[in-house]
Amino acid sequence: MDLTAELQDRVNAALAERRPLRIVGGGSKDFYGRLPQGEPLCLSGHRGIVEYVPEELVVTVRAGTPLAELEEALAAEGQMLGFEPPHFGPATVGGAVAAGLSGPRRPFAGAVRDFVLGVKLLTGRGEVLAFGGQVMKNVAGFDVSRLVAGSLGALGVILEVSLKVLPRPEVEWTLCQEADDPETALATMQALMGQSLPISALAYEAPLLYLRLSGTERAVAAAAGRIGGETVAPGEEFWQSLKEQTRPFFTHGEEDLWRLSVPPAVPLAGMPGQVLLDWGGAQRWVRTRADASEVFRLAAELQGHATLFRTAGARDEVFQPLPENLFRLHRALKQAFDPHGIFNPGRMYPEF
Repeated sequence: MDLTAELQDRVNAALAERRPLRIVGGGSKDFYGRLPQGEPLCLSGHRGIVEYVPEELVVTVRAGTPLAELEEALAAEGQMLGFEPPHFGPATVGGAVAAGLSGPRRPFAGAVRDFVLGVKLLTGRGEVLAFGGQVMKNVAGFDVSRLVAGSLGALGVILEVSLKVLPRPEVEWTLCQEADDPETALATMQALMGQSLPISALAYEAPLLYLRLSGTERAVAAAAGRIGGETVAPGEEFWQSLKEQTRPFFTHGEEDLWRLSVPPAVPLAGMPGQVLLDWGGAQRWVRTRADASEVFRLAAELQGHATLFRTAGARDEVFQPLPENLFRLHRALKQAFDPHGIFNPGRMYPEF
């Protein structure tokens, strides 16, 4: 019996007993979201590249495939995952898609959902369904392939995923400049984003603002000459440590770590704690002891949302409370794909 059939049998058995299942890949994102619940349903054996056509910039891969293995195969062809997913440990492809987390290149290349072309999903009804493919396709008014990105397993078990990939840039060059404070850094970021520059990452960790340029050698050298600043060598080490959260900002201190997603030009005023800016100011990491209700309130005032990313305390209030209309939509989607609530119950919100 192949592993897909084995997984389907386990899901059907859990359905018969109304027994919850916790979807497990490499376990690298177990800290993310509310506490995982249920009997483990392991996908680590469901691995391997199903199809890879470098000329078409598309790869189809089983969900349990180690993320590092896929990235190595792409690098051998001079290609990469444009959304630069963080690993945080022995990550799998399915876990990277289900978590929906993107690295420093996200505002310039796209988010996880922008690269998902199709998925094969084992639903909470025990059915194996395919959505999308190697072209974008809508199903019943929703692009289900994109809905799966960031769903934390609430809609079903990702069995396979087809991803758009990108050519690796010819040259990448990292520069840094001093910035007196986050407000100054944010203003500089906005000025840089308003110019025609081959920027692929833009972040601020006090007291330095970091900028990555990507493209042809000529274009990158010309842009670097216009911007000025010190060259960071090797620059990729900085972006890797930012993506994997091994920078001092993330590793020092006992405060809760919050992730705020906001419009990049929104001011910083009102948010207590230390701040690191990524994505040109659209992603703001905050270390603070403030209550969850206060952080959620401030995030809403900044026209965005907050997520409790890492904490030594309770993981009850993790994601920004949903407006009633969005809550009903989430609940309807959960009911459609997992009507008995057996997959990752309570991982996102207590209700689903």
